[in-house]
Amino acid sequence: NAEKLRALFDRASSQSDSLLVRYRLYPLTEDEAVLDDLPSSLQNGTPRDYALLSGLWAYRAGEASFFSAVGYGRRSMNLLEEAKAKDPDAPFVLLVEGQSLLFRPAIAGKDPEAAAQRFARLANRIDEEGTAGISRAEAQVWRCLALEEAGRASKAQALRDRMLKQDLAPLYQQFLESPPDV
Repeated sequence: NAEKLRALFDRASSQSDSLLVRYRLYPLTEDEAVLDDLPSSLQNGTPRDYALLSGLWAYRAGEASFFSAVGYGRRSMNLLEEAKAKDPDAPFVLLVEGQSLLFRPAIAGKDPEAAAQRFARLANRIDEEGTAGISRAEAQVWRCLALEEAGRASKAQALRDRMLKQDLAPLYQQFLESPPDV
């Protein structure tokens, strides 16, 4: 719910909370103000913090001119590498890395098959340990999109069909029925 996230954004009590709320709010609203005043780096951040900041810089790269996008994209990649160095299997690291592999330009290493693998690892990690802020359904809808983009349409369709039989949150239902452009 974008309204609730906006309220949380205004009340975020820590940098970590602010990063999470921004990361969740931007795709719902595409409000570029959410991306204002992003830090370039972090002092002693957690793997989640680095991954979220990487994702936010990737959002900014997606909205920027070609020349700015290159710089923002590099910053995003460097932050993701820092997150992976701290814990390559942290849930938000797997989520953001999978999204990065799925949405980055081919010249920058787009790899939908690797993205699908990250989302599968994320779903397994959630099954094994649970995690705050990411559901198994979220991991699976991203995996479905990555499989489709990787040319594995039958596997993607089978996963989509299984998921559509579940009682999904409206956002996930919409994502499966009308996925974003990759």
